[in-house]
Amino acid sequence: MAEPIIELQGVSKSYRVRHQKPFLARHLVKRLLGRRTKDTEFWALQDVDLKMEAGEGVALVGRNGAGKSTLLQIVAGTTRPDRGNVTTRGWMNPLLELGSGFQWDLTGRENIYLNAAFLGMTRRDVEERLPRIIEFADLGDFLDARLSTYSSGMILRLGFSVAVSVEPEVLVFDEVLAVGDAAFSARCIERLQQMQAAGCTLLIASHDLITMQRLCKRAVWLDHGRVRFDGPAETVMADYMEAMKQSAG
Repeated sequence: MAEPIIELQGVSKSYRVRHQKPFLARHLVKRLLGRRTKDTEFWALQDVDLKMEAGEGVALVGRNGAGKSTLLQIVAGTTRPDRGNVTTRGWMNPLLELGSGFQWDLTGRENIYLNAAFLGMTRRDVEERLPRIIEFADLGDFLDARLSTYSSGMILRLGFSVAVSVEPEVLVFDEVLAVGDAAFSARCIERLQQMQAAGCTLLIASHDLITMQRLCKRAVWLDHGRVRFDGPAETVMADYMEAMKQSAG
């Protein structure tokens, strides 16, 4: 039996949270005297186990602050856990932050080459894929304008177009379909489905449950940093939505 392409065992991650009091003269004096503000420990993830097989699509659901982004960062290798083991296999492409790695004073075209280089592509690789990237992004004359003139939706188009052009074995992304018009979102979903059909593994976090059900047969519900439910996407998301309705009512 093939080894999991992603495997997390007992993964936990904490952050120090500093509580700032209102800025008053007496608090300033305390700080000048070297008295420290009080910190608390926040556990973003606690004892998370997760296994994913090659070609699988898994959606992460949960409230804001449930640990979804932290889990993606740990899988992508941009954050290390405090406890537990993380194993990933295959070429991974994380798309975790809009415009990550882009330079605002460069043009869209120049940023394509720069971002592709960060992903391990050679200049020849980029030139072979460039027509497809440009067509997918559909930026028109803005392609040769500085990125500082772009809207958030245009930056998304550019970043996503480069990310899906490299054909990784694992694609990890966080809310990247939340920006952009309906036509572009439809193209993104179609492209992701094509990548899945070719064997690409998808790990997605989003509040767009409908889109995630189209891409993922399995879902993991995170609640206060712990896995509350791991199972068929339709069942997990239905239970999650019911819990949200009850808490709101």
